[in-house]
Amino acid sequence: MALRTTTPSTLVLRSAVLLAIIACGCSKPPQYGRQNMLFASQGTPRTWAIAPAINLSGQPGIDPLIQADVLYQKLQEVRGITVVPVNRVVELMVALSVREITSSEQARVMCEQLGVDALVVPTITVYSPYDPPRIGASLQVFLRNSGPGKQLLDPREMARQSTPDDIEALPLEADFIQAADIFDSANGSTRDALMLYAAGRTDPLGPLGEREYYMNMNRYSGFVWHELVERVLRKMSAE
Repeated sequence: MALRTTTPSTLVLRSAVLLAIIACGCSKPPQYGRQNMLFASQGTPRTWAIAPAINLSGQPGIDPLIQADVLYQKLQEVRGITVVPVNRVVELMVALSVREITSSEQARVMCEQLGVDALVVPTITVYSPYDPPRIGASLQVFLRNSGPGKQLLDPREMARQSTPDDIEALPLEADFIQAADIFDSANGSTRDALMLYAAGRTDPLGPLGEREYYMNMNRYSGFVWHELVERVLRKMSAE
């Protein structure tokens, strides 16, 4: 009977296979980061409703209901508040023959009919889906138990106020809370905020990673609404 011999090349190959098996067994799968969470402070309205978004950007491809749904998802992530489905708001607007919320009196009626503490009116003022994407947006939050009705602040005027300091200087007598900004992903501070937002929300095994937010405008608008919701909550907690 012939003896089987092991050549040096065979030993090297077996060693390489064994090391690969050990490495696979010891390596850990990529881990998700921890997404930054938002919390409603004491005294913040507990039940919210969202009106369809108002499109002032001049871009016809924006769906007001999709943007409202994206905002709905961001508000649902806030600990301590409850958000009614967008379709309930739309049904009530149809029943009342209201196409857009343009005054705080309309918002008050909507709050009373829906049984909520606050109504959010989102507005898109700038929309550029090309890489790097750019969105200008505003949130106006009407509080049900605030004072007598007034006209809502013109979102176009809010869009001109491109920094938080300018926004803080808007009229204080308004019976609603607002936040507005332009989120240009070519700006370094915007990209830093987007990276923080994407942590925990991006599949570490996905082929695009954070690039998905620059290629998918619904994901990018989710980041925009998250940032504006955070500013609104911060203003509410400061009052």
